[in-house]
Amino acid sequence: MSTSSKNDVYDFWNKQSCGEDLYLQNNDIEGYLEQAKERYKLEPFILSFVNFESTRGKCVLEIGVGLGADHCQFAHAGANLYGIDLTDRAVNHTKRRFELLGLKSNLSVGDAEHLDFNNNTFDIVYSWGVLHHSPNTPKAISEVLRVLKPGGTAYIMIYNKCSIVGLMLWLRYGLLVGKPFMSLKTLYDQYLESPGTKAYSVSEASILFKEFENINISIKLGHGDLLDSSAGQRHRGFFLNVAKKIWPRWFIKRFLPNAGLFMLVEAKKKI
Repeated sequence: MSTSSKNDVYDFWNKQSCGEDLYLQNNDIEGYLEQAKERYKLEPFILSFVNFESTRGKCVLEIGVGLGADHCQFAHAGANLYGIDLTDRAVNHTKRRFELLGLKSNLSVGDAEHLDFNNNTFDIVYSWGVLHHSPNTPKAISEVLRVLKPGGTAYIMIYNKCSIVGLMLWLRYGLLVGKPFMSLKTLYDQYLESPGTKAYSVSEASILFKEFENINISIKLGHGDLLDSSAGQRHRGFFLNVAKKIWPRWFIKRFLPNAGLFMLVEAKKKI
């Protein structure tokens, strides 16, 4: 469990939803469509991870709707759609996006650790890069399991501990400031995104999802690992700009494909 409070997490993300200042220039149709285009350019594996088109007619919950790009994919596919987010800002963004595009979803502010849904409700629960921010991630995973129907599928992205991003955090906030023994746990907690952000090894993720079956875990190199985009809401500056010019992307792609930040977990609830 994280030592940071849920209020800390709320305050961080309610100032700006993930990617808002980087990829959303205007909150009109053109702005939202451009944000989605940039999202799937940087993270194309989202589209194959879920196969949104296969969700037609299924009851789907997204935990952490953010700016609503993925939520739109479910809506266009014809899912019976529900979405929650911890922050009012994200829910309002997604509601506006859906109104502009003429789409429908049941959207509300909600807490991943205490889902306001009955047991065995959803065919699919999806969450991309959200549950590792919750102070009690194991509780959030248990809630995913509870609200899934028997045989239902969870599609969850959480952060991978042994990543290139983790190495960069250690170089910047550990080695270069005379703290070479600072742990990855502390680095992710204090310096990646919202306070208390966590990352997991594959074995730790397997324990998180131990009550599920048919667990499939894969690692993807992301734009943060490859430094081929804006690095995030907390990381800007001269040294980062220099690093982008000399970063050995070809070497990372060829020799370190399993050192990506993104850990994709697909798991089924037992029947």
